[in-house]
Amino acid sequence: MKGLRHRIRGYFITGLLAVVPLSFTIYVISIILRNSDKIFNLLPEPYNPKRLIPFPIPGLGIVVVVLIIFIIGLLVKNYVGSRIMDFGERIVYQIPLVRPIYSAVKQLMVAIFTQTSEGFERVVLIQYPRQGIYALGFVTGVARGEVQKMTEQRVLNVFLPTTPNPTSGFYLLVPDTDVIPLKISVEDAFKLVISGGLVSSQEGMVRSGAARHSTPPGEAPAQIANHQREGEEPCP
Repeated sequence: MKGLRHRIRGYFITGLLAVVPLSFTIYVISIILRNSDKIFNLLPEPYNPKRLIPFPIPGLGIVVVVLIIFIIGLLVKNYVGSRIMDFGERIVYQIPLVRPIYSAVKQLMVAIFTQTSEGFERVVLIQYPRQGIYALGFVTGVARGEVQKMTEQRVLNVFLPTTPNPTSGFYLLVPDTDVIPLKISVEDAFKLVISGGLVSSQEGMVRSGAARHSTPPGEAPAQIANHQREGEEPCP
């Protein structure tokens, strides 16, 4: 009888895992489709596409928004558009309350959508907030300038996200010898952070990696990192 209850419970949970994400996705998409056409209310009546199309087209507002964003990006790419954008940003940076929000959002968007060294390069484990406790971090590059000159070791820029909102976190300067490289992708690591560990990568790199490299008594973090790097090429 007890085994039957466990099976029924397992089937029910499996059904929830299948139905809830799909239902939520459909619900969000339906909200977007219903409200996307409200953008036409901002247009002058003579230029409103609703007057030209005799029947409603769900999602037309999304197409218009994407098209507008594309045109803006095209304009900003050229010289005149970039100069106008720079002038507008200088005005925004003069507004005390708007400046920090605009700057933070822009830097986050650049980090997420660019494929340069400014983005998240790879995922690492660091011992934080104390030795023996591990946290996921994202390497954003190598420290340069005065920061690097004042340290004896090669220092990495590491972003330590918070759960469940990874857009906030801590900027840490961590010696290269104190980080443990992971094979998990940045996307999978974000899923792990957002879910609080409920969603892990298929390879199980984080859970098994942390267990394998827990600090033995008397062994320093640098020694652990060296063990992890055995047989691997040095990080660029």
